[in-house]
Amino acid sequence: MNDLNQKIVKMAIDSGFIGIGFSLPARPLFFDQFTSWISAGKNAGMSWLGRNINLREDPSLMLEGCRTVISLAYPYSSGRILTTDGLMVSRYSSPDKDDYHLRVKRLCKEIVNLFKQNDGSCSARICIDSAPVLERSMAYAAGIGFIGKNNMLIIPGSGSYFYLAEIFTSMALEIPAVRRMENQCGSCTRCIEACPMAALETPFAIDASRCLSYLTIEYKGQVGSMEGRRMGNCFLGCDRCQEACPFNSIEKSNEILLPSSNEILEMQNEEFIRKFGRTALKRAGLEKIKGNINAIRTSGVRNDRERWV
Repeated sequence: MNDLNQKIVKMAIDSGFIGIGFSLPARPLFFDQFTSWISAGKNAGMSWLGRNINLREDPSLMLEGCRTVISLAYPYSSGRILTTDGLMVSRYSSPDKDDYHLRVKRLCKEIVNLFKQNDGSCSARICIDSAPVLERSMAYAAGIGFIGKNNMLIIPGSGSYFYLAEIFTSMALEIPAVRRMENQCGSCTRCIEACPMAALETPFAIDASRCLSYLTIEYKGQVGSMEGRRMGNCFLGCDRCQEACPFNSIEKSNEILLPSSNEILEMQNEEFIRKFGRTALKRAGLEKIKGNINAIRTSGVRNDRERWV
């Protein structure tokens, strides 16, 4: 690996990234599987996943003159995030911090500034979970990790609690030869067995319409009492398939970062925006969150601290 690549890797690791790899902006390895999934209607109401197929097939179109893709993984805590009365949100949401799109983008900009010092004429585009690219496929191609049976990218030694980011650049960085990781799940099916809605139909196959992460965040309707029972104590997102994965270690400590469920239900939108308008909770929105909490309450599932904490 040349000197510039080494500097980029060092800055990424020093900035807290747990995975970095370089690849060409080529047709993603799992593109055909993705289009088959879309054709089967397994993307539920997320119609945007079926758009811009040309960009998903040819990542070089994301940036004029693109010659290199830098894939990065940035970790988030495996500790549970609770309300004061013991309800929970998915770990990725980090409601005490700015939305991860903002935080990770700032770190990626520092990396872009580093290689622009070498060539001020080069261009770059940063993408974090919001552009029509197959980021897990590209990260896999770059040698960062392997795709688990729950469809998550898994980094041995770190697990799957991380955000993915890509930097597309016109700079021709060195593309080191990497040995792509073989799937290391073996005969394990814990993630499939743990899915409360049977959304993981078979290894590597998910029906998003049954996934609680989709239903509690992206789904435009309100979830019912049946879903509320399956949600347990988590009213935003779902980590069940990751919690079951033996590659993930679970922190014993809990973080109480949210007001009580009663306070959230009584909250007005202005207060919600003031407290959480720069966090990942904003995407679901207050009314959706209230509906999710009510679904848990009407399901008959206990939500007291003694049970959940």
